[in-house]
Amino acid sequence: MTTQERAARKLGEVTVPASERRQRVANLWVDAWRRLVRNRAAMIGGAIIILLILMAVFAAQIAPYHYAQGDSNENYLTPGWIVGIMPGHMENYVKIGSKFLLGADYLGRDLLSRLIYGARVSLPVGFMGALTALVIGLVYGCIAGYYGGAVDNILMRIVDIMYTFPTMLLIILLMAFFKTSFAGAAQPGTAAYTFNRINNVVDGLLGLHGGGMLFIFMGIGVTAWMGTARLARGQILSLKQKEFIESSHMIGASDLRVIVRHILPNIVGPIIVSVTLNIPGYILTEVFLSFIGLGVDPPTPSWGLMISEGSRSIRSYPNQVLFPALALAITMFSFNFLGDGLRDALDPRMKGTS
Repeated sequence: MTTQERAARKLGEVTVPASERRQRVANLWVDAWRRLVRNRAAMIGGAIIILLILMAVFAAQIAPYHYAQGDSNENYLTPGWIVGIMPGHMENYVKIGSKFLLGADYLGRDLLSRLIYGARVSLPVGFMGALTALVIGLVYGCIAGYYGGAVDNILMRIVDIMYTFPTMLLIILLMAFFKTSFAGAAQPGTAAYTFNRINNVVDGLLGLHGGGMLFIFMGIGVTAWMGTARLARGQILSLKQKEFIESSHMIGASDLRVIVRHILPNIVGPIIVSVTLNIPGYILTEVFLSFIGLGVDPPTPSWGLMISEGSRSIRSYPNQVLFPALALAITMFSFNFLGDGLRDALDPRMKGTS
């Protein structure tokens, strides 16, 4: 190819064959996948996340007992191996038994079973927060960045106003509103009745009856999209003046086609990385809400609720807090490792390199 042809192609005067464009895109994604596979920390994090997802999906088959099943005669029942490694001479005051692998809580419920079912709360919250951020934030940011002017000013001032209000405080107020306004029985035809019906469907799909998961999704989703919207807007502002975008406008491409075919493929990498790195934050928000009593409704298990319940007896039974805290830490580390790996793999400066 001559120098003139290369320059003409760059300016859009020579049409690149569709097969060649697809091959370039495929090669870029293949290169990114190879870089990701070589990142051991990211692969370990991804493997742990897959195991957690499988654990949540098959919780009913894996868990030895139902999460709400308990016997007050077996409260704080502790296996011998935990007594042997925990400090404080637990053997002097605990009931030792081999029925539960990780012990029982203050109501005699199996800690291992509640940990397993707790993944059905934390993981959906993280993924729903990421999905909300990806869908709403990406659309919102694309509209603001692409059209600019008054549209951009109005949309981004809305985001600025929402940012001025403390995010966690806003979520707490929303959860308090949902808990008080939509809790309990309601008359058919009212908003509370409709929300409760939807909430029951969501809880049923997750196998957590009466957990109140819909309200947690709504509380976190209200603020989850703002960072993604700003990121998408900034990425589009840096791209929309490029030559290939102007060439698309010159040949009569619609705004939707320009955004979908030319802009999104160039910004999807940073967006995916940002959303993945934010998943631990959504999980931590749910844990905090459950810890202060604004999360899932008992007896639905949540790692945050288990930590809250176990903290009341942490000096006598530290295992009540240790195991849900470990589950939370491992999950958050896994998402962080995977997010860092995706960031390195999808870095535009690394494309086409080994």
